[in-house]
Amino acid sequence: MTIKAVVFDVGECLVDETREYGTWADWLNVPRHTFVAQLGAVIAQGRDYRETFQVFRPGFDLYEEREKRAAVGRPETFGEEDLYPDVRPSFAQLRAAGLWLAIAGNQTVRAGGILRELFSADVDLIGTSDDWGASKPDPLFFERVAEVTPASPGEVLYVGDRLDNDVLPAARQGMQTALIRRGPWGWIQQHDPTTEQATFRIDSLAELPVLIANFNAAAR
Repeated sequence: MTIKAVVFDVGECLVDETREYGTWADWLNVPRHTFVAQLGAVIAQGRDYRETFQVFRPGFDLYEEREKRAAVGRPETFGEEDLYPDVRPSFAQLRAAGLWLAIAGNQTVRAGGILRELFSADVDLIGTSDDWGASKPDPLFFERVAEVTPASPGEVLYVGDRLDNDVLPAARQGMQTALIRRGPWGWIQQHDPTTEQATFRIDSLAELPVLIANFNAAAR
């Protein structure tokens, strides 16, 4: 079975979220390095990253705070300057190789709009958890991915930075997976033995064109 479609997570796969973590620290009036240190501790303990906010403000509601930020002109946002430098060249190479490309991650409606502005010319489909009413690692999210992709699950490569949210649930859906080592989860989870379940382990999206070509050649 060959890989015919590649589906990408967003945060720390395509988008460097360093700046956005900083804006949340600013919103909470917490030193940026302190916020990031607590985030790392939460990730290392296998807890939900949203618990980070509770440390600094018990009862914190992320959805409500997102709306408050937007209302005062300080919304969560990202742009071209936040994309990892390997994103666009890798997309171009993968499309030139005839692969179907998509972006699908846990993102808000607002973020989905930004993704469409940035990538509509580069990929075949963009889907978000808010669009589908299901968030990773819920199996329903990956069922949605399978439904909208013109390939069987085994012909789909899902690329993400997290074991818990990306690689393991996508693999359970029957997909091939690539775990990219960058961002907090990518670095903290890198020594977990379940990383061996990933089809590929990479440090850059630039590795994918050759890896996929070799995988497909071996499968023929």
